[in-house]
Amino acid sequence: MFFGRSFAAFSVLVLGVACSGTASDGSAAGAAGSESLGGSSANGAGAGGAEINSAGANEAGANEGGASGAPDTTPEGGQAGEGGAASAETCASRFATSVVSFTPGAGPTTGQDELPDIVLGPPKGGGTASGSLDVATLGNGGVITLGFAPSSIVDRPGPDFIVFENPFNVGGDPTKPFAELGTVSVSEDGVTWHDFPCTATAYPYGMCAGWHPVLANADTNHIDPTDPAVAGGDDFDLADIGVSEARFVRITDRVDQTGLAGTFDLDAVSIVHAECP
Repeated sequence: MFFGRSFAAFSVLVLGVACSGTASDGSAAGAAGSESLGGSSANGAGAGGAEINSAGANEAGANEGGASGAPDTTPEGGQAGEGGAASAETCASRFATSVVSFTPGAGPTTGQDELPDIVLGPPKGGGTASGSLDVATLGNGGVITLGFAPSSIVDRPGPDFIVFENPFNVGGDPTKPFAELGTVSVSEDGVTWHDFPCTATAYPYGMCAGWHPVLANADTNHIDPTDPAVAGGDDFDLADIGVSEARFVRITDRVDQTGLAGTFDLDAVSIVHAECP
């Protein structure tokens, strides 16, 4: 969501790496002058844009900077969930460590001048009543691709990773989220992509990202952002789309969603089930 913060237009250097995708309903990012990473999705969705790799990848527990609080519902120093998830002690990172590419869409530019750091590391959730301002908006139809090196996401029982946006429950009603939807895709090699179908236009929004409030906040509470039972956000299971491992996550703003709630605002992505070198 756009809270009136105004930023200079985000300039990107085109990354000329060709990729192919299998997206079924992701929308193409249409930034003028940007060359997409490609994508053979049914409607031309691209992974696209400029390479914005972070020189120093955020490690687990690293802060993104600034956000409103969320209630603390787990013990201090809460650990990652059970079921085979690698612990924070054994992985260099449980969060995105780089922005591989970004093609902004039309509309708000909130947080884009703070990329890549603003979307790396743990989330800064605002809880159920308000959305975090520690986000980067994708713009309408915008596309961002995140890397997790040296870690990767692996399929184990239950959710394998969590995408954090900044929705909140209107009037405190969880059936009325202020949803800003995005299609999530994953890839092991950055070439072949697999989508989580995101076609819903009304609550509940199924496998879309951007409709569950974010409770974990590295600045204000000890809620484990890698535990889908308490972290909030939208969790995803690789088994749902027949994928065993992923090293990249791509989020594409739903171009058909317009207006006040029409652009996806990315806070962070965490790994629930990680494989480390």
